[in-house]
Amino acid sequence: MNEKRPLIAVLTGAGISTDSGIPDYRGPNGLWQRDPKAQELVTIGPYLADPDVRRRAWLMRRDAGALAAEPNAGHRALVGLERSGLPVRVLTQNVDGLHQRAGQTARKVLELHGTAREVKCVDCRAVGPMEEALERVAAGEPDPPCRGCGGVLRPRTVMFGEDLDPVVLEQADAISKACHVFIAVGTSLKVFPAAALPFNAVKTGARLIIVNGEPTPFDEAASEVIREPISTALPALVRRLVARHV
Repeated sequence: MNEKRPLIAVLTGAGISTDSGIPDYRGPNGLWQRDPKAQELVTIGPYLADPDVRRRAWLMRRDAGALAAEPNAGHRALVGLERSGLPVRVLTQNVDGLHQRAGQTARKVLELHGTAREVKCVDCRAVGPMEEALERVAAGEPDPPCRGCGGVLRPRTVMFGEDLDPVVLEQADAISKACHVFIAVGTSLKVFPAAALPFNAVKTGARLIIVNGEPTPFDEAASEVIREPISTALPALVRRLVARHV
């Protein structure tokens, strides 16, 4: 870490992207609540072992339209926070790439769970654009193989049953321990190891702010809990932080 305090760390979860038309997973109306079987489509074991799971997973990606989603006011607020001159790092559990699309500096965004905007081959490890793979699905390939070696293609995300990238996790851990303010936005704070990040921050003396529609396990440790809709609450919070210089 080169910056000295006050550093602002922002952990974002699915809730920040719901206003962009991307459903969350664990909320009352989340994807897992509506279709519990959908979870196996993003679980590494069934995905690699069962061609039918892969075919259904590709159809889910095709129909979700996540690549066409646009950043919303919540994403743009964090861009504004960065452009105010305050040191900011975004630690996101999301794989939609909307922080970068909104204008957040890419090197200041840590994608804890990878990105759904790219695919990789499980055999030769070649990486390519998700958009191209989805075009192949639309053209009639139900389970498009790697063009190079014929291996299984998968999204370049961390699927259930896989560990997070240790390098990314180490960077996120360092940021959480170095920050002055830690903001958790649209995340249940129930999924580890990402949920350990606010604990690290509070333990090292940071001020914790939670912006989330539902209660989280860290609410009692927070100096402020905001239950308002993220697309209005986050811009208002950013304006306060900038005005007060944190």
